[in-house]
Amino acid sequence: MTQVFADLTLARRLEKTEGRGNAAFVDAQARLDPASGAIWKSAGGAFAMFAGVGSPITQTFGLGLLEPLADADLDAIERFFTSRGSAAIHEVCPLAGVDVFAKLAGRGYKPVELSNVLFQPIDGNTRIAGNSTVTVRKVERTDAALYGKVSAQGWSEYPDLMPYIEGFAQLSVECATCFIAERDGKPIATAALFMQDGTALLAGASTIPDGRRQGAQNVLQVAASHGCDLAMMVAAPGSASQRNAERRGFRIAYTRTKWQL
Repeated sequence: MTQVFADLTLARRLEKTEGRGNAAFVDAQARLDPASGAIWKSAGGAFAMFAGVGSPITQTFGLGLLEPLADADLDAIERFFTSRGSAAIHEVCPLAGVDVFAKLAGRGYKPVELSNVLFQPIDGNTRIAGNSTVTVRKVERTDAALYGKVSAQGWSEYPDLMPYIEGFAQLSVECATCFIAERDGKPIATAALFMQDGTALLAGASTIPDGRRQGAQNVLQVAASHGCDLAMMVAAPGSASQRNAERRGFRIAYTRTKWQL
């Protein structure tokens, strides 16, 4: 398997995949819920997303990384958000360069969150040991309600978030390849896979409390069978999700900073 380095080329590939994946989600939301005002645009090489005020998708991806960041482009992006009642939010890869961070700080932006982007080269031989009592099946659109319900149960420790997670997960079925893991016929976990230009973005992973630590299989083999040679995911620094990913062969490519005006 070809060695992959955590460099600018990789960062651009990963950020572009996540940007396109979220753009597909926004398109699905706009189609199914026109009243939401969901919309996205490209400006200065960045993907600017609006999926509702407070949505984790309402932000930019790839700012200053895919193209140099011009003041005029940043002005346009800020208007895109503020005209819709949202704060301007950018999740920025460190390989965009210190000049981008300085520009944001100079405009009054403050860092509000960190996230680790992880990656793993994959091929047809990629295998991850799983629990033989757990089976994984692809979700059809007719299963969207079940997929949303199981996803929400994985957030039962945060009851205020459960209705949002349920709706978010149902929309994922419209724009990604989604899976449900079952143990003895009972759904215990969900995951979504967005594939773009050979890169597979793993997202939406959620496991109900009594199904955790059961070794639910992942979907890297599916991605490889669709021609992907790279998998990616995002996790909070030092989180259980990050540790689980590293146990399964993922490496940290870089740590992003989320900036808010």
